[in-house]
Amino acid sequence: MAGEASEIVLSKQDLREVAAFAAACAEMVLEIFEADQPGDSRPRDAVRAACEFARGGERGQSLRDTASAALKAAKRADTAAAREAAWAAMSAAGSAYLHPLAKATQVKHILGAGAYAARAAELVAEDDRSVGAQHLEQTVHRATPVVVDVLKRFPAAPSGGGRVGELIRMLDTGLRSLTFAE
Repeated sequence: MAGEASEIVLSKQDLREVAAFAAACAEMVLEIFEADQPGDSRPRDAVRAACEFARGGERGQSLRDTASAALKAAKRADTAAAREAAWAAMSAAGSAYLHPLAKATQVKHILGAGAYAARAAELVAEDDRSVGAQHLEQTVHRATPVVVDVLKRFPAAPSGGGRVGELIRMLDTGLRSLTFAE
């Protein structure tokens, strides 16, 4: 059928590497959420679940549930920065469910946690976009060769999505430009 996306081969190890990367991105801003909502561990639980999957855990209902719980926590956040931090955690847990379809929208599963984290950092700094750019630079350096390889199997990030979409595209460009020595 015309318009159908082709399948991309993704191993469980590929998904584990993506989840580890996403969890590391989200973990950088958990304190923003926790300062806003002390005692609410749902975003931290989501990051922890992504880390467990990355270390060999199962990709089951529990992982989905922590992503959903982090999303619900975001809705209770009092500040936009805390909301973005919780979305980063939700994205980290959701990254394990990257679909093997050659669609640009799938790039958000790989880069969403990093972009939401950068946006949270910007908002804490009174919407200073240079802070987001610095955050993305650190995120690029955190990526492993496997994460970059997985990203390069997909089309470039799509347009739209507001500031987070812009951050995703910036991160996408930065990671695709990386080369690793063999």
